[in-house]
Amino acid sequence: MNDDTAHATDRRFPAALAEVARVDFAYGHDTTGEAAAAGDYRIDFEPYTEFTSREETVDSFRSWTGGTDVDGDTYLPFGQDGSGGQAMIWRARPGRPLADQPIVFLGSEGECGVVAGNLSDFLWVLADGFGPLEVTWEDEELTSTPDEALTRLAERHATTPRRTAREIVLETRAEFPTFEEDIWALSR
Repeated sequence: MNDDTAHATDRRFPAALAEVARVDFAYGHDTTGEAAAAGDYRIDFEPYTEFTSREETVDSFRSWTGGTDVDGDTYLPFGQDGSGGQAMIWRARPGRPLADQPIVFLGSEGECGVVAGNLSDFLWVLADGFGPLEVTWEDEELTSTPDEALTRLAERHATTPRRTAREIVLETRAEFPTFEEDIWALSR
């Protein structure tokens, strides 16, 4: 197996995502439905403890695009928002490990976009107070609201320097300017 094939088939769940999966992202309300208290997250994100199966990924990608000839084999879903939109590692850089691949989001209501250029930057996006869904909103100002616990998590795992979500998202959109239209081109 050559290096490109090894990276293309790598489905080992990164340790950083396993730790993210242990975070309780209480989105905007407590368990009684009351307004969020101090310490509640404003991030609509439900992380998984492993990647979805290939079969589930194919089914959801075909459902999202409406195409039966697409398989989504370059995507590894690792979490979702409350309505089922998925955060995924997008294997866009052949021959590179999963941690070096961009993070993208495909929402249940048509939201679509790049979130971060790699796993480390994704951790900094979370630490800055944003989830995958929130950074795809076009009108989002991405005003930093750092979270102490998520910052500590990023400090333990990130290999990139700390930056704001806004800086990371703008840099990643510049690197992958056609991601959204490329995804829409797959849709029927």
